[in-house]
Amino acid sequence: MNKLALVVTIPIEPGHADAVVEALKAHAARSLNNEPGTLQFDVILPIEKDDVAILYEVYVDEAAFAVHSKAESLAILLKEVAGKVGSMSVVRCAVQN
Repeated sequence: MNKLALVVTIPIEPGHADAVVEALKAHAARSLNNEPGTLQFDVILPIEKDDVAILYEVYVDEAAFAVHSKAESLAILLKEVAGKVGSMSVVRCAVQN
């Protein structure tokens, strides 16, 4: 079975970049530390563009992502970034090894 990767693009509202990035980094750390099925969780910031963040997440499988999507960390993140981000877009990918 292939690993599941997500590429999440998050538009950041003006004036909120620092707070959003810190919340995303904390979420990534919690996910990696508390969810055994989360294999990789990177916060990526485009150079010369401070109004978007990109997440690259890798999970063992769909079941691991299901655990992540119901975990407390995601609820915390969504509360922390409420009103500071626009609609997130998600691309689901199968990791090819």
